[in-house]
Amino acid sequence: MVCTELVDQFWLVDWQALLAGEGVVPGGGDERELAEAVLADEVGRHPWTCTDWAMSLLECAACGAELGTGHRDCVPCTMADERRWEWDHQGYPGAMTGNEHELRVSRAVLRAEARHRPTTVQTYRLLLPFLLVGESTEAGEARRIKAHLLAGGYDALAECRSYPELAALPFLPWRRSS
Repeated sequence: MVCTELVDQFWLVDWQALLAGEGVVPGGGDERELAEAVLADEVGRHPWTCTDWAMSLLECAACGAELGTGHRDCVPCTMADERRWEWDHQGYPGAMTGNEHELRVSRAVLRAEARHRPTTVQTYRLLLPFLLVGESTEAGEARRIKAHLLAGGYDALAECRSYPELAALPFLPWRRSS
């Protein structure tokens, strides 16, 4: 099983609970209607995992991609992706841990690689296995990782076998700590 499938398991559990609560059978037209209803509801009415899962079930009418994953010039995808993040700001305060937020960002980035810079995609590709076991990054660590990626260090970073090893990267000479 790959990391993205492991992440999806967390989202799927909440979606399946919503399906059961609404009496909806997975895979049918009713599930699609429920996904549309979840996205149309006020922010915070459903768990953020259900909002994300609903987006993954729907196709963008403009570009045909999974909703929110099309190129940045696709207006419906951009609007859906921006609405996704309203949950973080307007949903239930304190209902999402830092690790959950990072998993959410990782999932969104890796499902829509064309919407993000290669360095951002590589960063989340490297971090995802560690996030899955509960690690959480700090801003300084993420900046160091991105700096190493910009310097062409992906292969060296991919060899790290633990998060502390990845997070303990030295600052690059052209980067100064503040």
